[in-house]
Amino acid sequence: MNLREKCRLFEFTERGDERGQLVVVEALKDIPFEIKRIFYIYGANEDTVRGRHANKKSDFVFINLAGSCKIRLYDGTEEYVVTLDRPNVGLYVPKLVWKDMYDFSSDAVLLTLSDEYYDPTEYIRGGE
Repeated sequence: MNLREKCRLFEFTERGDERGQLVVVEALKDIPFEIKRIFYIYGANEDTVRGRHANKKSDFVFINLAGSCKIRLYDGTEEYVVTLDRPNVGLYVPKLVWKDMYDFSSDAVLLTLSDEYYDPTEYIRGGE
């Protein structure tokens, strides 16, 4: 399986009317795992690079709720860059895939869903 197949994009259904849009993301229905942790990045600028690691156990779904950012993915063989700029699109990234989040717009809010609780021992950083 190549990196684009492993790190796939999900388009979530928008349910909206004159009052605005509503997007629902349900564990094990819209994404392939139970959600144990939610975190988000905001206030980053275009020069900021976040991530710079892989995880031994955690899978993730990234959703850019506002603005835009890029995510560079690398599995040791292939590199794949995704631009997230729609709040109804999520990027699934499985364990053992290196990720760098960068090129944030000034209004970017990057939401992350994970199937694991935070554990600093499962991070793979440069040089490990």
